[in-house]
Amino acid sequence: MSRELPLPEHVRVAIVGSGFAGLGAAVRLLQEGREDFVVLERAEDLGGTWRDNTYPGCACDVQSHLYSFSFAPNPDWSRAFSGASEIHAYLQRVATDHGVRPHLRYGAELLAAAWDGAAQLWRLTTSRGDLTADVLISGTGPLSDPLVPELPGLASFTGRAFHSARWDHGHDLTGRKVAVVGTGASAIQFVPVIAQQAGSLVVFQRTPPWVLPRYDRAIKASARAKYRADPRRQRRVRAAIYWFRELNLLAFTGGGRMSRLAEKMARRHLAKQVPDPVLRDKLTPSYRIGCKRILLSDDYYPALIRSDVEVVTAPVVEVRPHSVIDGDGREHEVDTLVFGTGFHVTDQPIADRLRGTDGRLLSEVWGPSPEAYLGTTVPGFPNLFLLLGPNTVLGHTSVVYMIEAQLAYVMDALRTMDARGVSSVDVRARVVEAFNADLQGKLQGTVWNAGGCKSWYLDAAGRNSSLWPTYTFRFKRSTRRFDPESYVLQRRPTDSPPGR
Repeated sequence: MSRELPLPEHVRVAIVGSGFAGLGAAVRLLQEGREDFVVLERAEDLGGTWRDNTYPGCACDVQSHLYSFSFAPNPDWSRAFSGASEIHAYLQRVATDHGVRPHLRYGAELLAAAWDGAAQLWRLTTSRGDLTADVLISGTGPLSDPLVPELPGLASFTGRAFHSARWDHGHDLTGRKVAVVGTGASAIQFVPVIAQQAGSLVVFQRTPPWVLPRYDRAIKASARAKYRADPRRQRRVRAAIYWFRELNLLAFTGGGRMSRLAEKMARRHLAKQVPDPVLRDKLTPSYRIGCKRILLSDDYYPALIRSDVEVVTAPVVEVRPHSVIDGDGREHEVDTLVFGTGFHVTDQPIADRLRGTDGRLLSEVWGPSPEAYLGTTVPGFPNLFLLLGPNTVLGHTSVVYMIEAQLAYVMDALRTMDARGVSSVDVRARVVEAFNADLQGKLQGTVWNAGGCKSWYLDAAGRNSSLWPTYTFRFKRSTRRFDPESYVLQRRPTDSPPGR
């Protein structure tokens, strides 16, 4: 139905993306009584990350009760850590229950957006046509565009090659000679599954991750019934999970006892599951725990000790039609290549499609190090609000919490614009500079910046432009109210109708 609905000529708000961020923005607009908006989705279904990632074993590493909207609790989560299909179904229900579907436009990829200062609006070009919007909200997120390394000879490979976020379900791995490149959060979930199917599996590990037990469990039907009968019970569980994970921040920012305890647990987990000292040495990180994303798994290590699985620490240096060559010169015959190599996080493609007041692309303004005010607004890009923008990703808890905090800020910005008769808000450059100087100062000394590893948290300039450096409740406090004094406010001429 959403594919058949036409694009409007003009809307008050255009939202890009229909994952947690985009859907959250749509629901909050409706809760505010605002119906003049559209959600532009490039795919043929909603769900973002949880629509795209369908690889075997895909699940969240934040507990379900916290990895969900506070305004849309789900008493029927089946497990402590839900799988991708269950999260996707949850987002589908949220869209239906909150009346978002009439605002969705599928197959409408945002190709370009330019700010028109004279008309005080955004001019959008999509794969389904053009429209204008007073306000543009980007909900594309940092995990939406897969990153595939540019390996010499990859185009010559005659087998199947795909990224984990674009899983080829039509390719049967039974008996195949499979190579997996990357050992991040996705790989540790799908490797145990495909290891049972493949004839042989070689895992190319650039850097070993720290892995902790997952402690997943099924949620009993009796517990789910109690949550349905008394929603306060589920809210208390959610709060307990939130504060437990918030306390874990100390292991990342303060180090000391908390960090040593976490590393001790990870080493014990590795020693218990990998008896071979040679393999265990390969799988032991040389950097501080938390420098790279900490992973949760109970079946990753057992998959690696199988006789038909090999862990190779030398990098892939060349791909040939039927094999890959590692850095030690060894040739590995394979017929399937699976990339678990992450996403464009600090170089998000959306930045190549947004032009600001001076005609420059956001990617040109940012250069190698993106930055924003409260991870949300950028100077020279009026009425643009980024959800999960620079330095809003987390290393310890749920990004849904951050999304909701940003949405409170965006909604208050819209109310302020209405109350003051303002056509645009453009954050002041000095405000952004001061905010990011303070933010980067807080990141110094954290394990994310000084942990002795190279991670996707760091951009091309070696700067941490991904993570929020302190407690999330502080971010929520900072975004509770829109601060008009931090912005240049443009009033709409009295003879100019809104949105034209």
